[in-house]
Amino acid sequence: MALGAAPNQILRLVIAHGLRLTLVGVLIGVAGGFVLTRFMTSLLFGISAADPRTFAGVTVLLTMVALAACYVPARRATAVDPTVALRHE
Repeated sequence: MALGAAPNQILRLVIAHGLRLTLVGVLIGVAGGFVLTRFMTSLLFGISAADPRTFAGVTVLLTMVALAACYVPARRATAVDPTVALRHE
């Protein structure tokens, strides 16, 4: 903001960076989950190991938690006065 960015641009930047990392983690996690399903079949009763609703539900839940975890610090960053931040460093 000290260099001319608007608060909504800062908010969008921080959330986009966090969601990019989240999507990479979700892709790695889903791929790892599908790989590990053959080892888990003997432990599960009543559902298949590769249940698409479970994978989708967990993916949506973790993405929403990550979005909330990115939003709070991003919102706090937009409230900081740029001159105070520059003088602090």
